[in-house]
Amino acid sequence: MDSGGWSRRRFVGALAGGAAAAALPACDNAPAPATTPAPEPEAGTSASREARRPSGPRPLYLGTYTSVEGGGKGIGLATYDAATGRITGSGTITGVGDPSYLALHPDRRTLYAVDERDNGAVTAVRLADRKVLGSRGTGGAAPCHLSVHPGGRWLLSANYGAGSVAVHPIDASGALGERTGLVRHTGPPPGPGQEGPHAHQFVTSPDGGHVLAVDLGTDTVYTYRLDDKAGTLTEVAQARTRPGAGPRHLTFHPGGRYAYLANEVDNTVAVCSYDPASGRVEVGEAQSTGTGSGTNYPAQILVTADGRHAFLANRGHNSLTRYAVEEDGARLRLLGTVPVGGDFPRQIAFSPDGTLLFAANQKSSTVTVFHVDGADGALRRAGGAFPSPVAVCALPL
Repeated sequence: MDSGGWSRRRFVGALAGGAAAAALPACDNAPAPATTPAPEPEAGTSASREARRPSGPRPLYLGTYTSVEGGGKGIGLATYDAATGRITGSGTITGVGDPSYLALHPDRRTLYAVDERDNGAVTAVRLADRKVLGSRGTGGAAPCHLSVHPGGRWLLSANYGAGSVAVHPIDASGALGERTGLVRHTGPPPGPGQEGPHAHQFVTSPDGGHVLAVDLGTDTVYTYRLDDKAGTLTEVAQARTRPGAGPRHLTFHPGGRYAYLANEVDNTVAVCSYDPASGRVEVGEAQSTGTGSGTNYPAQILVTADGRHAFLANRGHNSLTRYAVEEDGARLRLLGTVPVGGDFPRQIAFSPDGTLLFAANQKSSTVTVFHVDGADGALRRAGGAFPSPVAVCALPL
C-alpha cells in the first residue's frame, strides 16, 4: 500500500528485483524501436481488430526504481510482437532517476518520465536518438504520475509526497520549460489514517475543458481549468469519496460523461458522473473488486476503446478484475477476476490497438501480457512473464 507515506512507494518490492537485472542489457546504443503510428483502435469485432493489428516488433518502454536494491538502471527498452505479445529486451535509457511512470507526447517523438525522489522532477527523452533533453523540478516530493495535455503544449504531473500538482510547458523540440503552475491540496483535511494530501494522478478530461487530480490523502477528486496560454491552474470543483476510500486512479469512459475510480485504501471502485460544462464530478456508490476479504490494494483501472469492458489491477490479490460496462457507461457489472501471473501489479496498459493488455508487476519484477477478447472482455495469457527489474510501469506503443 502507498498510503502510509511516500517513501514506502520506492521500497515495496525492491528485494524481489535482483533476479531480473539481466533482462534488459545495459546498452544505450541499441537500434531505436520503430515509432510509426499504430492503427487507431476500432470499436467493432475481434476480427476487425485483428485485421488492423500492426505487424512487426513494436516499442515497449518500462518504468522502474533505480534507487532500490535490485532496481533498474533507467528506462527499460524492449519490443513486443503485436500478434503473440512476446517481449524482447533491447537496452536501457540511463540518466533518468526513479522513472516510475511514463507518458508519450501526442506527436510520438518525446517520452516523459517522473523522477520519483525527494526533490521531484520530470524528464524528457527524445525517442529518435534516445537523448535525454533535460529535467525540471516539479516543486514537490515523489511525483508518481504524469500526462501530456492533448494539445501537446503542457505536461501535467502529480506529487504524491507533497500532495500537489504541477504544470510544465513543452517546447517545439519536446523539451520542458520551467514550471508554470503548482497547486497544493490544502483542503479538505486528510482522510482517516492519512497525515496529509497525496496527489496520485493528474489527467485531462475527454472534452479537453478541464484537468482532474486524484488525491488519495484527502479522499478527493479536484477539477481545474488550465489556462492554455499561461499554463496556470484554477480550481473549479471538488468531489469527495467516502471517508477512507483512498482514491488512486480515474479513467474515463469514451463517451465522456462517466469515469471509473479505483480506491486503493478501502479496496473498492466507483462509477463517477462528469459534467463537461462545469467540470463537476459526482462519485457514485462503492462497488466490489471481486477480490474477497483478503488484503488488496487496487492500482489502476482501464476501459476498452469501445467502452464495453473495464479492467482493474489488484495488488495483494494479484489479479485483474473484469467488468462489463453497461447503460452507456453508467454501470459496471462485475464479471470476475483473472490471476495476473505476477506479484503486485502496479500498473496496466493496453497496446494501441487494444488487443493486448500489459501488467507491470512490482514485487516479482515481471511484465505479463494478456490477449483481450473484444467480444466478451475475456483475458488469455500471452506466454510467459518477461523479467524486468522492479517493474512499475509498462508503456507499449
